[in-house]
Amino acid sequence: MFWLMYLLTGAFIGILAGLFGVGGGVIAVPMLAFLFSVQQFPEIYILHLALGTSLATIAFTSVSSFRSHHARGAVLWPVVRTLTPGILCGTFLGSWVAAQLSSKFLSVMFMLFIFYVAARMFFNVRPQPKHTLPGAVGIFGMGTVIGGVSSMVGIGGGSLSVPFLIRANQPVHSAVGTSAAIGFPIALAGSVGYLLNGLTVPDLPEWSIGFIYVPALVGIALASVLTAPLGVRLAHSLPVERLKRLFAVFLLIMGIRMLFGFI
Repeated sequence: MFWLMYLLTGAFIGILAGLFGVGGGVIAVPMLAFLFSVQQFPEIYILHLALGTSLATIAFTSVSSFRSHHARGAVLWPVVRTLTPGILCGTFLGSWVAAQLSSKFLSVMFMLFIFYVAARMFFNVRPQPKHTLPGAVGIFGMGTVIGGVSSMVGIGGGSLSVPFLIRANQPVHSAVGTSAAIGFPIALAGSVGYLLNGLTVPDLPEWSIGFIYVPALVGIALASVLTAPLGVRLAHSLPVERLKRLFAVFLLIMGIRMLFGFI
């Protein structure tokens, strides 16, 4: 039954990601936390497993995403290369910090991030170009922040990197494509971080590798890759702006539900 639930979750994530252009982490983390709770996984590690597994799925799904953007010339590879060192440092640090925190604290942090994403979607907030890309030190610092926050809330970083790139006077399609490419090192480093930090933790569920639960990883990754193109097609035939507001309300409900499940 849970294999089926992971496949359905992945299908849902793929459609929404293609429809709204959001990363799967904002959906995967609360849904995985719920499923892991139903499976009676150790409560103190449910959020850690949800975050680590979410990042592991993004490591797979981000590849098809950035390859599609690259084929359209929408990835600014020099920007990816300059951001990646900071992203790797921030992601490793963030995953280590998250491993030391309680599920209750992580649930509050994730809920606040969900509120941020939902508010931007509901009010259709669009960043305005204001400056250019910073120098080496500034871009390393920004990469560290993006990687650190992303690893602690289990996302690919698009909610942070796209607004940053647009404010730095990068074209919108290039900001989205570059963010998709940035998502891969975030997901890869975050997955490794959660895996390593969970290896010595006792009493994790069978089929876990560190804080990554392999059955959920396989089911979500397979289904989301297959259904993402459907979401893209729906985006051209449905009232996306109206649906974004409904999705924002859905995110708020999920965030609040997850919060009350851990307090």
